[in-house]
Amino acid sequence: MYEGRILEFGNSSQLIVPVRFLCPLHENYKHILLPITYSVVFILGLLSNGTVLWLSCCQTRTWSCSTIYLTNLAVADLLYVLSLPLLIVNYIWKDKWSFGDILCKQVRFCFYANLYGSIMFLTCTSIHRYVGVCFPMKSLRWRTRKLAIMGSIAAWFIVIMEALPTCIYAHAEALHNKTVCFDLTSPENFFSYLPYGVMLTVTGFLIPFTIITLCYCSILKTLATPGDNPLVRKPRRTKSICTILVVCALLVICFVPFHVTRLLYLFIRAYMVQNCGTLQSVSVLYKICRALLSFNSCINPILYFLSGRKSCSWLLRKNKVAPAFIRSQCPAWGNAAPGCPLASNRIPG
Repeated sequence: MYEGRILEFGNSSQLIVPVRFLCPLHENYKHILLPITYSVVFILGLLSNGTVLWLSCCQTRTWSCSTIYLTNLAVADLLYVLSLPLLIVNYIWKDKWSFGDILCKQVRFCFYANLYGSIMFLTCTSIHRYVGVCFPMKSLRWRTRKLAIMGSIAAWFIVIMEALPTCIYAHAEALHNKTVCFDLTSPENFFSYLPYGVMLTVTGFLIPFTIITLCYCSILKTLATPGDNPLVRKPRRTKSICTILVVCALLVICFVPFHVTRLLYLFIRAYMVQNCGTLQSVSVLYKICRALLSFNSCINPILYFLSGRKSCSWLLRKNKVAPAFIRSQCPAWGNAAPGCPLASNRIPG
């Protein structure tokens, strides 16, 4: 596939560099790598996320806040997984897209909706765990299912607004005697896509990544603090640390490499497009990291099985102030509040 760019002169005139005069990208490797990777992700992601939704909808009587966030995370993953068969066929046919412009836009939208939906709900879960572990008493009043539902709606709204321009930029178009479905956008629209791509990286990844990092650093600090808080004792500490390790693995293996290589690809394609060796190398790294990113749909369900629901019993043992309020929040006393589902010995969920 060939790369194109738009060069601007003055305030109004533009010169479109012919695609055929620019660097050819040799991408035969992706016609093997991506179909195999996406096939594995499709099978594992469909089974794991389907199991999460089945357990949440059919086997869970009372949803905790974590269950709400992680179920939404599974929905985002499932939407992405269901779009993979079209991409598998597309890459097997060597980038020949035969499914029309609407499905092209839908597939690209689902990719970014899953990507930033995953990051958004991981951020929601991180904040929820942070306030539950670091501020257990103060957070009792507002760690409720109602606020979790409102937070999930807000998260979906933000994700849709972030990914919606993809439906404008991504499209199917004839190129080199075949119809292709552009991953980012067509060459002549790339300069208008560049600010949007940078904005997606900052708002969709960098800001949530910073929030997640700060939350889990604070949680680890709290868990490492000696004292009689049962959250720092085994097995609660072990479960919490395992959850943090899974999220760190997601960030390090899936999200960070993809966004770093994608940002490099965006700038090199814009400002070093005729440096063929560099463009080819970064393009290969970007495609490999894109394949790794798809595994987040298989790793995310692990968080569901690691999630625990919060315990109020230790608060009753440690706090003798306002016992009526604490009892009203704890199902162990027969009057469960929305934010405190059944759990006698687990860390805040």
